[in-house]
Amino acid sequence: MVIQFVTRVFPLVSRELDQWRCLASQIPDEILASQALSSIRDKKFHCQGGCIYSLYPGADRDTLIRLIVALQTISDYLDNLCDRLTVYDEIAFRQLHLAMTDALEPQGVLHDYYQFYPLRSDGAYLLTLVQACRRELARLPGYAAVKPAALELAALYSQLQTYKHLAPDKREEKMLSWISVHLPNYPGLSPWEFAAATGSTLGLFMLCAAAGSPRTSAETARTVSTTYFPFITGLHILLDYFIDAAEDRAQGDLNFVAYYRNSTQTTERLAYFIDQALQQARLLPEPHFHQTIIQGLLAMYLSDPKTNQQPERTIKTTLLSQAGWSTTFYYIFCRLLRARKLL
Repeated sequence: MVIQFVTRVFPLVSRELDQWRCLASQIPDEILASQALSSIRDKKFHCQGGCIYSLYPGADRDTLIRLIVALQTISDYLDNLCDRLTVYDEIAFRQLHLAMTDALEPQGVLHDYYQFYPLRSDGAYLLTLVQACRRELARLPGYAAVKPAALELAALYSQLQTYKHLAPDKREEKMLSWISVHLPNYPGLSPWEFAAATGSTLGLFMLCAAAGSPRTSAETARTVSTTYFPFITGLHILLDYFIDAAEDRAQGDLNFVAYYRNSTQTTERLAYFIDQALQQARLLPEPHFHQTIIQGLLAMYLSDPKTNQQPERTIKTTLLSQAGWSTTFYYIFCRLLRARKLL
């Protein structure tokens, strides 16, 4: 699986991103073009990692790679539009993120995503991404069964992105108000751990992978959704914030891991999410596939050079030790990929 991932999937991901990069370079507005190009350049590993789901048994690899790259590119581009410019408009962010749910609703209406945003001349770049997702979803025979669960996860993702990018003096209050509606259904999670779980696209990708089979049922979709959310998706985003903790602290950016009291609690909670994620993976069809993904997530994020400084280095060592020899093997492999600039 690892060899196929690097030798077969990575080149196809690069090919897809090259096509979107070409289209992004033609965006008329220079600022939008810059944000589209930087999202592809700086977040390529999001598409690479997500496309592991193209190796799900029975999946149509080419279709899933085209779909995942397009959907993740929407996510990364919108994140830049909400995060990198001096815009703090809740209505504008909510409208932009209709692109995420539109992309997953093949028969739905299309919206004017830039309606409330100060920039809008993107040469139909965002619309083309949305239509590309719809086109690939039409090739998945089981998509009707998973669509409600996919739209539910996408709605949570969009709500998070809307609130987390508001002005620093408003975002925490807005987020806590939103989270408080959902948190009673997830006892044992902190508000910021729930928020982290909503920020992952992995549940969406797995639902699309399952939709490759015409035998996929709504019950299967619900099983995928409830096993991925909140622990597998939460682990994904907590790891993402963990490696950015020092950088976000220096820049004053929102970071969910920063809400832990100290390094000890950070280690304990990440270890808890690892344990819970691996337990949930055992409940799914093809449990080894999902366990491998969890181990790969750990390897990919913990091999990042940002974890070489303290206290991240000590936490990393503890987590790798807990996760076992397979994760350590993938960790070494990811370090080799990084050395060769393939990751």
